[in-house]
Amino acid sequence: IVDSNMSESKGITVKDVDSHQFVVQYAAHLKKQGKIQLPELVDLMKTGVSKELAPYSDDWFYVRCAALARRLYIRQGTGVGAFSKVFGDKKRRGTLPGHFTKSSRGIIRNCLKQLERIGVVEKMPKEAGGRKITRQGQQDCDRIATEIYGASQ
Repeated sequence: IVDSNMSESKGITVKDVDSHQFVVQYAAHLKKQGKIQLPELVDLMKTGVSKELAPYSDDWFYVRCAALARRLYIRQGTGVGAFSKVFGDKKRRGTLPGHFTKSSRGIIRNCLKQLERIGVVEKMPKEAGGRKITRQGQQDCDRIATEIYGASQ
């Protein structure tokens, strides 16, 4: 339940808005910035072993980057292996029962490197592992969350 004067009492964060709306809008923001370099064969890449084809959307790489940034905002210290499990899916094996498979770690690593390059994400210390969102990345995410929250009111 959201208080009517929530924007006056405290700032709006990513946790206050719908995750799907945030990811779509942040992906559009990343695409509009033009700082993320797409991999060469982005139109042919599968996102995991469980998929038969590449994604149909042309913007899927930006959406994946936005989803990773949102996840890191909510839970810092997550690494490539954990994200691989999160984005994993059931592999259909014909007449055999379905079997869980992880997502492509190369794509996730590439997304995180691109986010690091533009200053949204940074590596955590070696002993801690994983990555965390930077101050600038947090400000970008909060600004977009505030836009979404304002549009929904």
